[in-house]
Amino acid sequence: MDYVCRGGWILAGTVAEDLQRIRESFVQSGGNLSQALGAGRAIGQVFAHIYFSPVPQTLDHLTDALGISKGSASMCVRQLEQWGALRRVWVKGDRKIYHEASREFGNIVRRLLSDVVGRTVDTSDHALTEADEILNRMRPVPAPEQEDWDFVRHRVRLIRDFRKRVEKIWHSSIVKLLLQGGGSKGNPG
Repeated sequence: MDYVCRGGWILAGTVAEDLQRIRESFVQSGGNLSQALGAGRAIGQVFAHIYFSPVPQTLDHLTDALGISKGSASMCVRQLEQWGALRRVWVKGDRKIYHEASREFGNIVRRLLSDVVGRTVDTSDHALTEADEILNRMRPVPAPEQEDWDFVRHRVRLIRDFRKRVEKIWHSSIVKLLLQGGGSKGNPG
């Protein structure tokens, strides 16, 4: 039987080729998802690659398997560590830094959303505050611009109300339960 080592994965025969296709599909999907969330394609690919790796991975594994630079791999790994998606592991007899993926998806998603969405929310809060200040300074509004002022004021109010509803949902007990992590115990990997 032929054995091939690719990106830290040891492959053998057609079953291994099918498993490799599954892994590559998830690496691609992980990249698409993280890019859609505004975190960049490479970060999702790195997580998916390590998640589907039966052995801990080094930066060298990531650069070989994903075709990204060592600098990009390093930045992705650091960010994923901050989100709790990866943890460093020690491999006996090797001084390189190895990583394995967390199975606590709820914790990862919560941290990712807090970081990525949190920055966006902070920006929108600033924009809302600035809009309120400008609109309040404009009073009294000359008659020709009153209709436009009312329109903009109404739209700003709608955005602020939506933001309050989203924040209320984010802090609800249902969302907290959903995002409480909980890797499957007793299952492989």
